Amino acid sequence: MKNQIFFYITALVVFAGSSGCQEPSASKAPLSAGDSDNVRQIIEEKNAQVEDWYRAGLVDSVATVFADDLVQLVPHQPLIEGKEEFKGFWEQMVQNGHLKFDVKTQEVKHSGDLAVERGTFKLSFTPNENSPIPPIQDEGNYVVVWERKDGHWRAVWDAPVSESQLPPPPSQNN
Repeated sequence: MKNQIFFYITALVVFAGSSGCQEPSASKAPLSAGDSDNVRQIIEEKNAQVEDWYRAGLVDSVATVFADDLVQLVPHQPLIEGKEEFKGFWEQMVQNGHLKFDVKTQEVKHSGDLAVERGTFKLSFTPNENSPIPPIQDEGNYVVVWERKDGHWRAVWDAPVSESQLPPPPSQNN
């Protein structure tokens, strides 16, 4: 009888202790392949929206996909920090011409509230008649870090890496 009481008390302590150590939410639980596939699908849907919004010149809509504290590393440009800088940079582009982005997600790695997307991009900019910005054709690879904030996936860091050659520097006649 003494052994049975000890067994029940031990089982009760182990059960109570293990239930108190569970993760507080399902988002912290181990991920299955299906969870990662779902995150990739969400990211690809957001990318499709962004492509459409850039084509339509809707920079404010594009900005909704990004976190307030975003960091964007545009090739051959200074670092862009925060939504206001982001909107200012891209609004200047769409005011001076037509943007077209094509992105192709190649891989998404996901853990908890963070995901990293790797893919390829193509960008074209067709300037308006009086644009100070020349035509641009660019392509390359990118990495985007996504974070789930308030139930929504937002791009936090965006780093496109251009494969295109820079134009040669102007010749110097001495």
